[in-house]
Amino acid sequence: MSLNAQQWLQQIRQLPLPEKVRIMNVCGGHERSITQAGLRSALPDNIELIPGPGCPVCVCPEEDVYEAIQIALNEEVILVAFGDMLRVPVNVRKSEVRSLEQAKARGADIRPVASPTDVVRIARDNPDKDVVFFAAGFETTTAPVAAMLAEGVPDNLLLLLSGRLTWPAVAMLLASDEPGFDCLVAPGHVATVMGAKEWHFVVEQHQLPAAVAGFNNESLLAAFYSSLRQLLEDKPFLDNCYPELVTEEGNAQAKKHLYEVMQVTDANWRGIGTIPASGFGLTRKYTAHDARLKYPGYQDEARKRAGEMPPGCDCARVVLGKIYPTECKLYGAACTPRNPIGPCMVSDEGACRIWWSNVRKPAA
Repeated sequence: MSLNAQQWLQQIRQLPLPEKVRIMNVCGGHERSITQAGLRSALPDNIELIPGPGCPVCVCPEEDVYEAIQIALNEEVILVAFGDMLRVPVNVRKSEVRSLEQAKARGADIRPVASPTDVVRIARDNPDKDVVFFAAGFETTTAPVAAMLAEGVPDNLLLLLSGRLTWPAVAMLLASDEPGFDCLVAPGHVATVMGAKEWHFVVEQHQLPAAVAGFNNESLLAAFYSSLRQLLEDKPFLDNCYPELVTEEGNAQAKKHLYEVMQVTDANWRGIGTIPASGFGLTRKYTAHDARLKYPGYQDEARKRAGEMPPGCDCARVVLGKIYPTECKLYGAACTPRNPIGPCMVSDEGACRIWWSNVRKPAA
């Protein structure tokens, strides 16, 4: 018989926990659920929940956003992107266009979309123009984009791809001298597509407790309880606390499309730097739909710098779980959802935006 949230909390409170236990939740959706439900305040004080690198908007390289802006401003194209990407700022002088939203205000044809289906429809409705799809996201977003291409798209649909894999960022943290967490809660949506098996390395290579969680309170608390029990008993294993949707192997059809259309590449993460084998690029079969080949003059190598966040912005350390959003000097002062300085305040999967939206204002 499954437990409700209150019963899981009671189980957790009865554990003989050490003075401090740090659990990293990778997914931005997890962080949103945790914060909206007030789970941090409901759990014992010695349990620290750390938001991790689970916001694709936050880690999208600055040079990719800049490239999208320049293509939209300088070419006769329709540029489409998922809504959050329109407000992500780049580092330019105040007199220059610093977001796709500002480029749209300057006359560029830029349209927010909710799904690849929207993109295909726009391309079919505008056969006389190239439609450039600025596709940023993790596996859960990139897999439908791959399926879109595999199923066939109009010749005028081009992809400006900025896809990332989730697990290599966690692997990078675990390989560092100070990972900053004792247990891991792995992302349910990513595991639904890619399979739980992607996360076995956490246990097998690093001997850390791990659990895959869904997005309701019961699944999250079950994952917290499991990882804490593993830690106390010194018996780490990967526990699937989201069996309704997550299997060991994942979605076979989605993965088939993903690896037919995409190839894994080294990739830059904004403010973090290059992480090996953490990005997606188009395979040779689909290069006719590569916007970077059709419009090659807008890639700026000089913008590919680790630490590429605005001055004073601590988004990178927030993404890596090194600090909480409220510890950034700009949080709530210069940086708010109305006027985001860094990408973590833009997306509803960014920890800064989530905390701000749930009454975690800066201390007076």
